[in-house]
Amino acid sequence: VHVEDVVVDDASELLWRLRALYGMKNFLGTRIVALGGPWGKYAPEAPDFARQKFGLEIIDVSYEEVTPKIKAALESRERMAAAQEATRAYLAMPGTTLATTNEFVVNAFMLQAVFKDLMREHNAPAFTIRNCMSTIMPISQTTPCLTLGLLNDEGLMAFCESDFVIIPAGILLRYICGRPVFLHNSTFPHNGVVTCAHCSSPRRFDGVHYEPARILTHYESEYGTGTKVEIPIGRQVTFIDPQYSTGRWLGFTGIVRNNPAYEICRSQHDVEIEGDWKKLLNEVRDSHWVMAYGDHLKELAYAARKLGVQWAGLV
Repeated sequence: VHVEDVVVDDASELLWRLRALYGMKNFLGTRIVALGGPWGKYAPEAPDFARQKFGLEIIDVSYEEVTPKIKAALESRERMAAAQEATRAYLAMPGTTLATTNEFVVNAFMLQAVFKDLMREHNAPAFTIRNCMSTIMPISQTTPCLTLGLLNDEGLMAFCESDFVIIPAGILLRYICGRPVFLHNSTFPHNGVVTCAHCSSPRRFDGVHYEPARILTHYESEYGTGTKVEIPIGRQVTFIDPQYSTGRWLGFTGIVRNNPAYEICRSQHDVEIEGDWKKLLNEVRDSHWVMAYGDHLKELAYAARKLGVQWAGLV
């Protein structure tokens, strides 16, 4: 109990604290399937830190176990017919443009069903995949980028790269905001702007509506599927940037100013940083961040203190 827990005659002050407590309670001990195993970008101790600090139950599922399941799905008339029907419905949605091979999208929906089977089997609300730009591709005959976005749009949690430096922050943010979160690459801040990009973006960032998107190939491989999502200009977003596995997280907000088309990962967003953006220069780590619609800094800072996480901002 802390002095910040005291609320006097103000329901709105109580509400955001309850959101933070709800997020924290659901975050602790989350079960997550890690296809190909867990790791940490620049922090090999990250999976153990996530287990010990937050009680995450990381379920290591090997490719040897999953490969027969994917091959069986590809050979199943029933499963592939369902994937084809889901593809037709998805591509018919307003604001959806296909710019890759239709078969890649069908296989992405097939892969979604296989991943959901794994999550049900292990009673896990979250999923992540390692070697998503190599091992999985010849097995599934597509990339998992669109698949991960579909899982997030459905209300589940799905993260690429199995990076447990960022995944704990992503799970907490997801439970606090109640909406899909976007795990993406960070870039060097410049003139008060940071560019965020990855190929596995969700589309239902507000939890309801699908943002316009082009379904392209995955950038590095020019193969499979990746989404280029158009976030409305002027939309406020919240970021979390963990300092590896030190237990220190940086959080800040920004305003989306552009959805460019650089030669980088497909979903790209130029975001104007709110706060002292030059402080972010000393926080550049070539690491993954997570992003979500809205301002959730109060809730995150409140939860972080109770979790024993050092919270930092840009003010």
